[in-house]
Formats: sequence, C-alpha cells, structure tokens
Amino acid sequence: MARMDAVAIVENFWREVWQQPQNPDAIDRLVHEDFVITSGGHDIRSREAFKRWVIEFQSKVRNFEFHVIETFQNEDGSRVASRWRVTGRNNGLMGTEPNGVPFEMYGTAVLEVDQDGLLRHNWVERNAYEVHGVLVNTDAQKNIF
Repeated sequence: MARMDAVAIVENFWREVWQQPQNPDAIDRLVHEDFVITSGGHDIRSREAFKRWVIEFQSKVRNFEFHVIETFQNEDGSRVASRWRVTGRNNGLMGTEPNGVPFEMYGTAVLEVDQDGLLRHNWVERNAYEVHGVLVNTDAQKNIF
C-alpha cells in the first residue's frame, strides 16, 4: 500500500464538516457510502445515517467550535489518530434540557482512510461522563469530579 497524507485528509474533514462554517453536506464527498462511526460503543452505519447524526449533534450545541489538538497517522496512512476539543453551550446535548450551560468536550478519534482518500470508519471516544455532569448540574463547573 502506498503511503498517503491521511493527516491532510482527516484535517480537511474536520475543517469542512465540524469547524465553522459547518457543512454536513461535505460528508457526501469525504466519506465512503458504507461509512461507519462507532461512538459510545454504538455503530452508525452508512453515509446518510452519519450525516443525520452529525446534523443532530451539531444542533444540540450553540456556539459550536471544534478545535484540533493534534493529528498523526500510521506508516501507510490507513489509520489516523486525532485528539480534539469541542466547546459551546448546551442546547439539549445528551438528552439534557437546553439550558445554555457552557462546556468543553475532549475526544480522540481513530479514522480508517481508504486508498481512494475517503474515510471508511471512525472510532470515537470522548469525556461524555464529565460533560454530562456539567450539563445537568450548573454547579458541576466548579468541580466536575
């Protein structure tokens, strides 16, 4: 397998889909039709299902900002690891009441990049437990543990 610049592919995905101005329609160009995202132990299968998931997720955060912390790839570019941070205000994230509480969410994504440059799979882990505590308890910002 030839080495590719998969970091550039993933950072373009972050920029087009997740960073302002967010464009979920870019998913049609950037991910495989059979794309899978594994988030919270659950698989969301297909490009269209993923696109709906992104739109729903983004709608649950006001003042949504996505920040890339670092991104690196394995030797042949078939896997990329990326650490990121999301900031914003709660608009019903994680099934909570949309109370406008500010929060930070940190996560790690491992993405499979196909030889054609399309993303095939994204495994995501994030600090959901801590974020949920902040969203439901405004005093939690003082001490989230």
